[in-house]
Amino acid sequence: MKPLVAFHVVTWNGERYIPELLDSLRTQTLAPTTVRFVDNASTDRTRSLLEAYGGGATMIRHIRNLGFAGGHNQAFRLFLDKLGEQDPTHVYVAVVNQDVILTPTTLEKLVEAMEAHPHVGSVQPKLLRAYIEHAGDDVFAHTVCAERIDSTGIKATHGREFFDRGAGALDEGQFDEKREIFGPTGACALYRARALLDVRVDETVFDPTFFMYREDVDLAWRLQWAGWDSLFVPEAVAYHHRGLFAPASSGWLERIARRRAKHRRLAAYSTRNLFLSILKNESFLNMILAWPWILFMVLRQVLYSLFFEPWVCVELCLSTRLLPHVVRMRRATFRSAKRRSSALRRLFR
Repeated sequence: MKPLVAFHVVTWNGERYIPELLDSLRTQTLAPTTVRFVDNASTDRTRSLLEAYGGGATMIRHIRNLGFAGGHNQAFRLFLDKLGEQDPTHVYVAVVNQDVILTPTTLEKLVEAMEAHPHVGSVQPKLLRAYIEHAGDDVFAHTVCAERIDSTGIKATHGREFFDRGAGALDEGQFDEKREIFGPTGACALYRARALLDVRVDETVFDPTFFMYREDVDLAWRLQWAGWDSLFVPEAVAYHHRGLFAPASSGWLERIARRRAKHRRLAAYSTRNLFLSILKNESFLNMILAWPWILFMVLRQVLYSLFFEPWVCVELCLSTRLLPHVVRMRRATFRSAKRRSSALRRLFR
C-alpha cells in the first residue's frame, strides 16, 4: 500500500518564517497527501501567506489562540476521523513548527524509516540550527542554516527531566547513527496514525490542558506505554530557528538569564507541564525506584521558583484543579498499557 502523509502546521504571527517553510514543502520528493494549516489568531501577514500556498491545502482560522496542543488536536481530529475503515498502519501525520525548514528528502526519509520498522510509532529527523543574520535590517536580513545540532530526539534523565539530545553541539557526525529515542520533539515529528489512535483520549492526541510546552514529552511517554517505539533518523535533515547557540552549551547562570527573559506565562507552563507529565505517565514502581533523582529535581525546581519565579509557584498551586483530569488520563494510559515498568526504565538515563 502506498503510504499517505498528512502535513500539519499550527501558526501564530509567523510571517518571518512561513515563506521558507512553504518553499521547502514545495520541494519535497515525497509530497504530502494533505496539508492543513491551523492559524491561532495571527495579526500579521501569516494568513495571507498561507492562502497563497495553494496546492489544495486546508486552512483553519481561529479568532483566539488555542495554543500548540489545541491547534494540532483540531487538525488531528479532522484527519483521523476521515480515515474511516482505511487501515491506518501506513498513514502518517507530520507535525512541523512554522519556523522549520525542510530539506528536499525530509519526509521521504522519515516515511521510509516508518515503513521499514512497523513497531515504530514516531520518528524524528536530525534537526540543525537556523538563525537570522542581520535580523534588524530589512535589506540584509537572511537565514543561515548552521551545522549545529538543535535536536536529535528527546533525552530523558533519571530525574524525569527532558532535553533535546545533542542540543548546541557542532554536527561532526557523532549523531549519524539511527537509534531508538524516548520520542521526537514537537518541532518536527512524524507519527503513525495507528499509534495516535491507540493513545487518543476524548478525541484528543495532545493533552489540551498543556496549551504549549511538554506536549511532545507527554505524547511520547503515552506512546511508549502503548507499545510503540520511537526512532531518530539521521538521514532525514531539517533546520529549526532557535538561535545559533543552544542552552545546553551555556553555563547555568546563562540558562537562568535566558529562562527569566521568557514571558512569565511560558515559564510557568514549562514547569507545570513537566510535573503534570510525571503525574500522568510514571508508574508507581518506577517512581519509587527513582525517587532520589525525582525528589532532587522537584526540590530544585520548586526552590528556584520560590526565589526567582514566584509566579510559577502560583501556577503550580492553581494547577491542582487539573488533578481530576490527570487521574482520568492516567487511568486511560495504564488501562491500555502494553509494556511493563521495566521496559520504560531503560529509557531514562
